Amino acid sequence: MTAIAATSAIETAALRSDRFRLEREGDWQRLEAIVARMEKGRLRGIADEDLLDLPQLYRTVASSLSIARETSLDGATLAYLEALVQRAWFVVYGPRSSLWEWLRAFLGGGWSAAVRAIWLDVLVALAVMVAGVVVGWLLVAHDPEWYFALISRPMAGERVPGASAEVLRATLFGHAERDGMSRFAAQLFSNNAQVSILAFALGFALGIPSLLLLVHNLALLGAMGWLYHGKGLLLDFAGWICVHGTTELFAILLSGAAGLHIGRAVAFPGERPVLEATAAAGRRAALVMTGVVLMLVVAALLEGFARQLVDQTAGRFLVGGFMLLLWCAYFFAFRGNAGPRSRRSAR
Repeated sequence: MTAIAATSAIETAALRSDRFRLEREGDWQRLEAIVARMEKGRLRGIADEDLLDLPQLYRTVASSLSIARETSLDGATLAYLEALVQRAWFVVYGPRSSLWEWLRAFLGGGWSAAVRAIWLDVLVALAVMVAGVVVGWLLVAHDPEWYFALISRPMAGERVPGASAEVLRATLFGHAERDGMSRFAAQLFSNNAQVSILAFALGFALGIPSLLLLVHNLALLGAMGWLYHGKGLLLDFAGWICVHGTTELFAILLSGAAGLHIGRAVAFPGERPVLEATAAAGRRAALVMTGVVLMLVVAALLEGFARQLVDQTAGRFLVGGFMLLLWCAYFFAFRGNAGPRSRRSAR
């Protein structure tokens, strides 16, 4: 009797499993076909009706999986449903674009749109940077000892008050001093990269540290401008800086603006809660900073190669001016596609 009962129970379970599968198998197969096409990237071959029904089909199959687990249906059915639900989840809720698609959307308008969205902060940061140059110039003009308060002696090297015009000119032109100039350029780039990161990271403190960093960093540039101006080499120094500076200083400008944008959201959240306003500003600023990293890499390449290869002031202005026009055109004239391009979603 025991064997007969066990056999009967097995037959009953099998019938229940078959009936369960037959009642729902149509939805499973339909979902599997849609998922298979989407996994292969064949979106054009999927009917609009199937895309619209995709979320409902996913929920139906997920419900079937839950019932199968509770009623202990056969292992094959359970394994099939688990695999199908997992695949469908990635299609319905997974990433909508690849890294290449994200990068194309980022460079194709997402980055420039984020910069334009913080235009007010960019203007404030620009004014602060100009003020920093003026402050640095006036400080060392009043007392040359301020020069070493702004620029460390190792970083300054031969570029010190009292240096002759020949010595200062040698730091700007010629191949013999390439190693020394490259070392100084590397130090300057490292300093500016640190300033960019800190200006953004400290923005939460109402943006005040970000602005102070911009003033200090540009005061360094103002002090050096005063030094070269005293020997009639200001134009040559400006050309030397211009090659990479129009990119590097633009990156510092954007990082300071991004930090200020976050600080402004903390101080003036408007009608939204502070956390909500700060989170929105943080996402926008983070997008800007992603591009700042790219700009710093470009500046490093210009600093390491273009400035050494172009040994004339006019040519340096040409390279730097072209880069400045390129960045301005991209940020303020180019619109592109501000939103990320994604697959047709049926969420």
